[in-house]
Amino acid sequence: MTEADWDAAVGAVRAVADADGVVVLLCHTDPDGDALGSLLALHLTLRDLGVRSVASWGSEPFQVPPQYTFLTGLDELTPPDEVPADPDLVITLDAASRDRLGSLAHLVDGRPTIVVDHHPGNPRFGTTHLIAPSAAATAVLAEELIHRLGGDLDSELAACLYVGLVTDTGRFQYANTDRAAMELGSQLLDRGIDHDAMSRQMFETHSFGYLKVMGRMLERAAFVPRASLVHGWVTEEDLATYGVAVEELEDLIDLLRTVDSAEVAMIAKETGPGEWRVSLRSKGRVDVGRLAQHLGGGGHAFSAGFSATAPIDELVARVVEALEHEQLPADPA
Repeated sequence: MTEADWDAAVGAVRAVADADGVVVLLCHTDPDGDALGSLLALHLTLRDLGVRSVASWGSEPFQVPPQYTFLTGLDELTPPDEVPADPDLVITLDAASRDRLGSLAHLVDGRPTIVVDHHPGNPRFGTTHLIAPSAAATAVLAEELIHRLGGDLDSELAACLYVGLVTDTGRFQYANTDRAAMELGSQLLDRGIDHDAMSRQMFETHSFGYLKVMGRMLERAAFVPRASLVHGWVTEEDLATYGVAVEELEDLIDLLRTVDSAEVAMIAKETGPGEWRVSLRSKGRVDVGRLAQHLGGGGHAFSAGFSATAPIDELVARVVEALEHEQLPADPA
């Protein structure tokens, strides 16, 4: 990524603004904190700069995870079926590939598209690429774009970026936490965000049903020594029984990740009959990003995922086989 890329991105946004055009902002389906926080931060910036902005993602149900409901701008999100069909510019945030845009992926075809992302495997879809695999979070890149556009980093906007930063760095615990991430965190704190209350909402507040679902998952948890894998799963029935949305389970894998004898943690969440959304985490010696890519997904070296349709035993067997035979040492880049 060069200065020319930044100049091209800023120029594209300003050209649309001057023509009173429409910018559509898209993050990946089933957004996590980094995707949602970056999306909202840029949307709020464009709105304040007088640019017509539409923010969305291409998956149903169109729900915000409950741990992020305190963020400003949620009431301005647009369901995918109401997104303009012919925007003047598309900006994608935290989408590692075109497919991760779900039902709205077609909007980037044959149209000026700025890709803002930090995934190492991004195939560089779109026309302008603000892609930096070394960035700890897409929020880092979103903040830079906001700065270059002349946006005002107030406390509400800073809170959105902080959510992206703190979730993708695991509260500044993961190996991707670098000086730039810590410095940005400091700048965001200086804007007056209530990081204590935010952290409680994101990481320490759950429904009672969540605890029951966690118990179900722990009852099923198993360790596979030959693959150094600990895994568990949550079924559709679990979610229905206890009234829990799958979006609330984003941090459930962190509990499995604490097992001292396991290098890799896996959790599978059933989203339809036999349909699974799988998350993988590595402690540093296995590149689960490449493993996930091998299984049809993607992500980072130490945090990745994929989707699959299969019986749960078969799904676990696929991951075990990949861990045993693929020999995927971690590549921090």
